[in-house]
Parts: sequence; structure tokens; C-alpha cells
Amino acid sequence: MKIIKLSNRLDKEKIFEKIGSTKEGNRILKDKMELNFLYLKGVKNPAALILKQDALSVGADLVVHKDTILCKKTTSDALLIATNTQLKKLSKKEILQPFGLKGFSKEILKYLNAPKKEKVQLMGVVNANEDSFFDGSRFKGSEAVKYIKKMIKDGADIIDIGGVSSRPGSEPVGEDEELRRVKPIIDEAYKEKLYEKALFSLDSYSPKCLEYALTHGFKIVNDITALSNDEVAKIAAKYKAKVVLMHMKGTPKDMQKNPTYDDVLLEVYEFFQKRIEKAKSFGIKDIVLDIGIGFGKKLEHNLLLLKHLEYFLSLGYPLLVGASRKSMIDMITPSEVQERLSGTLVLHLKAVQNGASIIRCHDVKEHYQALKVEEAFKRVI
Repeated sequence: MKIIKLSNRLDKEKIFEKIGSTKEGNRILKDKMELNFLYLKGVKNPAALILKQDALSVGADLVVHKDTILCKKTTSDALLIATNTQLKKLSKKEILQPFGLKGFSKEILKYLNAPKKEKVQLMGVVNANEDSFFDGSRFKGSEAVKYIKKMIKDGADIIDIGGVSSRPGSEPVGEDEELRRVKPIIDEAYKEKLYEKALFSLDSYSPKCLEYALTHGFKIVNDITALSNDEVAKIAAKYKAKVVLMHMKGTPKDMQKNPTYDDVLLEVYEFFQKRIEKAKSFGIKDIVLDIGIGFGKKLEHNLLLLKHLEYFLSLGYPLLVGASRKSMIDMITPSEVQERLSGTLVLHLKAVQNGASIIRCHDVKEHYQALKVEEAFKRVI
């Protein structure tokens, strides 16, 4: 007998097929191979003691504060380490327990029932303004359409057009000026029926601009304010548009002036919960969530959100990540915007591995190649 250590990211179905195990057994075994680390905040001491014992009884474990057994603390944080199979068993046990464990049981089911990640799509960026942070994405009129065709050829599934910069410190412009910038591109793309070759998105929170785009072949509202304006919500619902809800703390003008969070993961999650409810109240069903890299976040906040991106899948919607050439790369290793492609590819591949379904980028061809290489790993055991 020889032993081979396999990667934790192996394709479970393929290894089962190679071994020749039964389909019924595979369903059971798959859940045993999914290991979860659930960080529990503010657990009441009696709840921690009960959960510790119940976790051990099903083969899982709970990391607790060293003083928990002595009851010196009323509450503390904890880490639950359990497979999917063990979580299912725990959920049934805790539904009968007091001290907040009944609610914990229901929360577990949200993670277990989270939808699978969708096929990864590339969203190419075109800016119709002169002050976007990356000059390689700035185009006007027929030149923009020529570039759009190139991006579609290079592998873009979605084209995202914007007429207002949202870089840190930027100022908003009026609706008329924004429409003046994007209208020639929208008109030309519509005339050539490019909407038949890719999905089109408008990066805007202007009701006037969005309505114009949605009547000219566009299907996606990419709103950095996450439906702050009710008129945008009404228009999106009217045209049955897909809506991207992005998290941003503050406004582009002030968002990077020392942004602080008690817990960035929890705060972004709760923000999404509220905005999803708002979207649904207007009849919007097709929703995408964008964690807003660089929008009111320090480097640590951005990295935490990317590292634990899977947390947001439990909300039940696809995740979009746009870290393309952003300054967080410069904070890790000093670099100009034009030098950040390699760092961008690393960030976006991590995002895909952690649950992202849409990657918003400036360099479509390079991202397409990187994703194809990533996909190749899935074809082997």
C-alpha cells in the first residue's frame, strides 16, 4: 500500500468516480469532506458549554476562551470546527436548547443551504469620463465601441460603462453631464446590436441615465450606492433589470478618510441584508452583491472581505468583485496603476476561489487566460 497526500481542493466527484464508490455513498461522503470554520461572536457562557459538549458528541469541536469552564466570563467568542454532516446533526440538537442556541441552529441551515457558485463571468470596464483612475479604460464614441468589440472577442461576458469617476476624492457630476458622456457610446453600441453579443451594464446611480440605457439594450444596473435613491429602484424594477448592490462607507469624496469598522464582515453583511430587503420591496429579484473593494475600506478590510468572501454566499446571491488595479496593491508593494496587473490577477483568482461569480476588470484578455488556467485544475483529480 502507498499513500498519496491530495490537495484539499480536489474534485470530489472525480475522485469518487475513480475509486468506483456508489452514488448514494458519495452524497454522504461529500458532506463529510466539507470542513467549516464558524466564528461565533458573543456566545453566552452556558451556550458555549452546551455547544462544546454537543459538538464533541457528533465528532466536531468548539474552541472557547480558557475561562469558559470556570464561568468567569458571561460571554465570549468561539470557533466551531465541523463538517457539513456534523453541522446538520448539531442543527437538530441545538433547536431544542436555550441561551440563543435555537437561533444558532437556524443560522447553520443558511450556510448549509447556500446556493452553489455560478459560472464565472468577466465584466469589462469602459469609462466615458476623463478622470477615472486608470487611463487605459477611458474611451469616447466610436473608439469606445471598437474597444468594447475587442473585449467581447477577448472573453468579456458583460460590458460595464460609466461616465462618472468614483475614485477616492472624486466629485459627482450632474445627470445631464453624465448622460452627455455616456449617450454616444450607448447609442453606437445599440445601433450595432452589441447587446446581442454580451450583457451591458451602466455604472451609475442616475435615474435619467439608467432609464436611457435600459431602453437601449442594457440589462444591468451597477449602483455603487446600492439603491439609495428610490427612483433608481423603481426604474430597475420597471425594466426587470439585474441590480448590483455595492457596499460603500461614505461617499467617493470622503470614503477613504480613515474608514473604521468594529467588524467589517458583520457590518457589510448586515448592510446587504437591509439593501436586499429594499430591492425586494420594489419587486427587484435579480440581485448581485459587490463587497466594494476600496470603497471606504483600509487594506486590512479589503483583504478580510476577499479572504472570507464565502461568508456572503449564505445571503443567496451571486458575488461580484472588482479589485482591478486598485491602490490596495500599491499598499502591499509600491506600484503605479499601470504596473498592477499581476497583483490584480492574484486578487481576482483568490476571489473566484472564495466564491465570486463576476469579476470586474480592465484587462479582459489576461483575466480570461488566468481563469482558463484555473479551470484546468478542476479537470484533474
